[in-house]
Amino acid sequence: MPERLGRVLAPKVTERRQTDEVARRLSGLPTRHIDWTLLAITVFLIGFGMLMQYSATRHDTPGNPTYYVLRTSISLFIGLIFMGLMLSFDYRRLKVATPFVYGAFLVLLVIVLFLERVMGSARWISLGPIDFQPSEYCKLVLVLALANFFSDNKAEPDSLRSFIIPLAWAAPYMLLVFLQPDLGTTLVLGAILLGMLFLVGCRMRYWIGLVAAGTLTFTMGFVFNIFKPYQMERFTAFIRQGSNIQEAGYHLLQSKIAIGSGQLVGKGLMQGSQTNLNFLPAHHTDFIFAVIGEELGLIGALILIGAFCLLLWRGVRIANNARDFYGSMIAFGIVTMFVFQVVVNIGMTLGILPITGIPLPLISYGGNSLIVNMAAIGLLTNIHMRRFSQI
Repeated sequence: MPERLGRVLAPKVTERRQTDEVARRLSGLPTRHIDWTLLAITVFLIGFGMLMQYSATRHDTPGNPTYYVLRTSISLFIGLIFMGLMLSFDYRRLKVATPFVYGAFLVLLVIVLFLERVMGSARWISLGPIDFQPSEYCKLVLVLALANFFSDNKAEPDSLRSFIIPLAWAAPYMLLVFLQPDLGTTLVLGAILLGMLFLVGCRMRYWIGLVAAGTLTFTMGFVFNIFKPYQMERFTAFIRQGSNIQEAGYHLLQSKIAIGSGQLVGKGLMQGSQTNLNFLPAHHTDFIFAVIGEELGLIGALILIGAFCLLLWRGVRIANNARDFYGSMIAFGIVTMFVFQVVVNIGMTLGILPITGIPLPLISYGGNSLIVNMAAIGLLTNIHMRRFSQI
């Protein structure tokens, strides 16, 4: 009887084992682990941003109200290509390529300094109808370079070497971007360095020393007039709000008026008076959050902030569940990049932080910024997809 039962059950056991093996293999297929929530939030933010760009700029180009939205659509298409590329290979292959990419962008930053300046700045390389801005891409490249180092030296995160070398990776980028001049992107690069040093477990006395050195350098820049006049005027306007409202303080004043006039539910989409009458400068780039506050009110602003919080939470979750330390550091670096840009952009429109020219990720008009942010989202998705992959 037991032998007969064994003969009957044996095929079923074998079939079950084969099914379990197939399930185990399928569980490791990257495409089965796409973070659809992350992608849905990204789609929402990009769509929301394009809607607000249209609302803010439809009167800026007579006869072509969709000019800025169409240009954003082109950048969106390029961003989708970059995102697809980021999903097409195992992210661990970037470890080998990162030093070469870092070096290539270092050369590009040097080249930019010798090109013709536009409005006093040398930031772009003209490629026909496209203006390529290397400094935007350096944000993501720096994240990869620091993740490379930290993953190879995770046994000694609190050593002096683990502090000096990351600083040496970041310093050339920060210096060359500052010379363009682009203070906003320089601050983002510094935030990425500080954030990743903190997360990896850098000794607090080193970290606090670096913050103190950066603050001292920033202060000395004003004392010895290292900053450009318009940069100094922006900081002065922040310190003494309400003064010099015809020049540097004008942006902040109009931003606060726009946000305050929106009250709870806003004046209505495309009904913002400060925006439509062009009282609010840079309403489709640096100050697009003021447009949102004016037209959609507190509720619209909170919806946007909630979407960003959800995006950042997914990023942290991906970092915590990554297959290896390298993936975790990349994800944490990207989250740091997003957090700093969101906080500073919203803070400067509200008057609680100085105006630095940092765009609102995925919302503000800016082709290079959109492409880089989409590539970063693609990289986060890549890390999430391959969290069960074997090393």
